[in-house]
Amino acid sequence: MAPRTGYDVLVLGEVLVEIHADTALREAADGTPARISYSGDALNAAAAAAAAGARTALLAVVGDDELSVPLLHRAAALGVDVSHVRRAPRPNGAYLLASDTEGDRDFVYWRTHSAGSTLSTRHIASWRSLLTGTRALITSGITGALSPSGRDAVVAAVETVHDAGGLVSYDPNFRPRLTGRAEARELLARIAPLTGLLKTSCPADARALAGTADPRTAAARYRALGARTVVVTAGADHLLLDDGTRACFHPVPLNPDPVDATGAGDCFTGTATARLALGDLLADAVAYGMAAASLSTSGRGGTGHVPRFAETATLAAAHRASGPTGGRG
Repeated sequence: MAPRTGYDVLVLGEVLVEIHADTALREAADGTPARISYSGDALNAAAAAAAAGARTALLAVVGDDELSVPLLHRAAALGVDVSHVRRAPRPNGAYLLASDTEGDRDFVYWRTHSAGSTLSTRHIASWRSLLTGTRALITSGITGALSPSGRDAVVAAVETVHDAGGLVSYDPNFRPRLTGRAEARELLARIAPLTGLLKTSCPADARALAGTADPRTAAARYRALGARTVVVTAGADHLLLDDGTRACFHPVPLNPDPVDATGAGDCFTGTATARLALGDLLADAVAYGMAAASLSTSGRGGTGHVPRFAETATLAAAHRASGPTGGRG
């Protein structure tokens, strides 16, 4: 990748206040204990990219409520540059969740008229010099589904980075409570040809966006849209990597004591994108992404445990040494 003069990784998206309950949401009752943290797919990915060694900045709009200051302090403490974050006279979006070791999406969100939904092409224009100077951009279908202006902002940012020669990393992250299948597919079709890395899930995303529950078929359909490299996560224990020359399943390193899988996919995306931006080969970047995602499940919430790169590299090396990393199966 050609030398760049700005950030290694920019992450465009939404930051959320996270309210983490101590019991399953359907069993929550009066007096159920909970704690406040900060997450959202953009913050999760940005924190992982920073931990993986990339100079990382967050491009987002946050609110003017009392939680904005600790929210930004948390992002900065995770190593993410928040100096380019914009403010809006709206509340921050929030969500409630319970511990989740399997990656299920049984969350409750409050994001109508949130600050994050005001993201627009006006913001993208103000960040243009950052976008043309970055090595990589991470964004998602969630960001594009928050509002029509958010959708336009995602497209504008992706086009700017792609045209400047940077790597675009995109996760469709389909959320039926935010958008319909037709709209998500339309955005995916527009973004996919501009991506260097498209990370998605199966069966959730694949059924909605590719019309299949088979990871290999899903990857082929995403590549037919123009995505250069596709990673399909298929449960907690393996993923499919399709780089256009072969489609290969890879087992994910085992975490013997998982606590919560929230944000694990974002951790993969942030780590893998960061390592690609720093010059690693695709196979190495994916191996680091898998290791970081597995380690991240040791903490509660989206940023409960963001592994240091030394920890990630150690697990990736041990996993490789333990045997074959995949096959054509």
